[in-house]
Amino acid sequence: MIIYIVLSLVFVVFTFLNLLFLPKLSKKASSKELVSILIPMRNEERNVEGVIDSLKGITYSPIEFIILNDGSTDQTLSRLTQRINKDTRFKVMNGKPLPDGWIGKVHACHQLSKEARGRYYFFLDADVRVSSTIIEKVLYQMKKHQSGLVTGFPRFPVKPFLGKMLVPFQHFLVYFHLPLMVANKSTAPSFTAAHGAFMFFDREAYKDCGGHESVNGSLVEDVHLARRVKSSGWKVSLINNTLDVSCNMYNTNEEVWNGFLKNVYIGIGRNPISVIVLSLFYFVFYVFPLPLFIYGIINEYWLYLLPLFAVWIQTWMVDVASKQSPIHFLFMPIASISFILIMWASMVKSIRKQGYVWKGRTYS
Repeated sequence: MIIYIVLSLVFVVFTFLNLLFLPKLSKKASSKELVSILIPMRNEERNVEGVIDSLKGITYSPIEFIILNDGSTDQTLSRLTQRINKDTRFKVMNGKPLPDGWIGKVHACHQLSKEARGRYYFFLDADVRVSSTIIEKVLYQMKKHQSGLVTGFPRFPVKPFLGKMLVPFQHFLVYFHLPLMVANKSTAPSFTAAHGAFMFFDREAYKDCGGHESVNGSLVEDVHLARRVKSSGWKVSLINNTLDVSCNMYNTNEEVWNGFLKNVYIGIGRNPISVIVLSLFYFVFYVFPLPLFIYGIINEYWLYLLPLFAVWIQTWMVDVASKQSPIHFLFMPIASISFILIMWASMVKSIRKQGYVWKGRTYS
């Protein structure tokens, strides 16, 4: 029991120290080089108004906004035309049919990159909202660290219950398992994380790594693209952008389930051993402390309370850094169970070759 408690406390200390190496977006850099903001959209009518208004508030200049309508069957295109309202900084293009072997979003981003004229390529998702000074702040980080890519995990104002459990888990996985000092200081591809909703490239780094075409069949193209950037000799800066960027990823529990289902098993390399190891790890250190806590309360074994307190403190630190709900940390055992279940469901689906369904398309 002593070793178990000590390990739990070590995780807390490591997470605290790791967060010290997570740069925040605060200082701003000036530049007169063109920035291309590139946004793929497929059936995003609910996000059109919010994202266009957010983009129009950006203060940086010169800038161009290029949006690709990727075969939408809803009112995405008509709402775009209405909301843009003849703003000449915007260009809307219709996507080409999806070729065999390509993932829909990856193909859309590839087409966008071919239209971009900027010195920098800034890929955003339609459900992202940014602050007015976001570009100046990202440029500062890029120039300070001489990076080819700046990326970060936004604040997630999630609504559905499953989303409240799983979506903030992205922050926890990265800030706990990834040594941020190594990730941000080195070009080692194995020490990398990225979020596809927020990818700011130096144009030369994007071209050196082969761009989206080089990861055309990847469902986790953000991570694979970041690794290629590092492999081509550029640094990747993972920053804390939660004060300036929010992302409302999913609106229903079904969307949460399907979204994580298509990513999580592929994200750990389609490796069953990794699923087993991670499941055991999170059960032992993040689920088991809850029944242990209850047992300790009932039997007045106060030492048994410490592991759950360690879990809460560790999760609370990540939640504060990522601007998540102030009470989310209390639900970490339930979130861990959700994470274990989605890993196994994703693995089983892959093994059975059932395919992952997203936005009307099925991927293997």
